[in-house]
Amino acid sequence: MGYSLDQFATECHRILKQDPGPEGRKKVCALVQDVLKDNSFIETHLRDDVPERKVLYEDPELGFCILGHVHHGAKDSNPHDHGPSWAIYGQARGETIMTDYEPVARPGEGQPGKARKVKDYALTPGMAYLYNEGDLHSPRRDGPTKLIRIEGKNMEKVKRYPYERVA
Repeated sequence: MGYSLDQFATECHRILKQDPGPEGRKKVCALVQDVLKDNSFIETHLRDDVPERKVLYEDPELGFCILGHVHHGAKDSNPHDHGPSWAIYGQARGETIMTDYEPVARPGEGQPGKARKVKDYALTPGMAYLYNEGDLHSPRRDGPTKLIRIEGKNMEKVKRYPYERVA
């Protein structure tokens, strides 16, 4: 089935309105996997001229956001969580190596948190993965990638605290 952005957003809203917790998010994650199979949706919303972060839709009632991400080259990031929110990463093109971490020390006043690597795994086209509140992770891209991502709230409006990797 093909999806318009409006259909996708409406279905996400319906699911999250009914169950805003982890089980509802798992259903949205499955929906993201369906949308990732829709080449027309990907070609429409993840064109090469899309920036690294583009808000495609922000729900006025529930606050979740659907984002498009187009990365043209390699990029690595430090461990992070999504503060008081959650995120779903959906791989449309390319490959993202995700690393999960366990917290060694949470961030404090002016001090970054410390995080120890737990495992690496690859997100390949068609895969989606849910990160609930407090789940520490970091994406690494060795080449061009395109992703659909959903944030429980627009992370541009949320203060987050940095983490550093430790052995």
